[in-house]
Amino acid sequence: MSVSVKAILDTKGRNVVTTGGNTTVAEAAKILNENRIGAIVVIGMAGKISGIFTERDVVNAVAKHGGECLDQPIASMMTAKVHRCKEETTTDELMEVMTLRRFRHVPVEDKGKLSGIISIGDVVKWRIREIELEAEQIKAYIAG
Repeated sequence: MSVSVKAILDTKGRNVVTTGGNTTVAEAAKILNENRIGAIVVIGMAGKISGIFTERDVVNAVAKHGGECLDQPIASMMTAKVHRCKEETTTDELMEVMTLRRFRHVPVEDKGKLSGIISIGDVVKWRIREIELEAEQIKAYIAG
């Protein structure tokens, strides 16, 4: 009973926190903290996705470069090869990709434009909802 990414976005909303590649690591960390999120989508020319900057990227930057990295632009520290999905992608497909590639956040594109972001928490929450609904239907069927 896998649903589409579109169904999740229609329920949770399509707001995505974005920034440009010139944002410093310190500024990006502050944005992540203030918004209580794990990833920022980095937007380049013409509004296209040019990368994603995550909590993991902050940790990697500090571990590799020390505190000096905090003043560096995230373009040099972000994940540039961003896996994207489409609104038609199913939750089953997305769970498989997120598990295999160890992603926790996947931007959603519709006709080449950013239309949302899905986290592993969103997928798990939706899957739990599906299982609970299925259990209720089975109970109703048995109770007759």
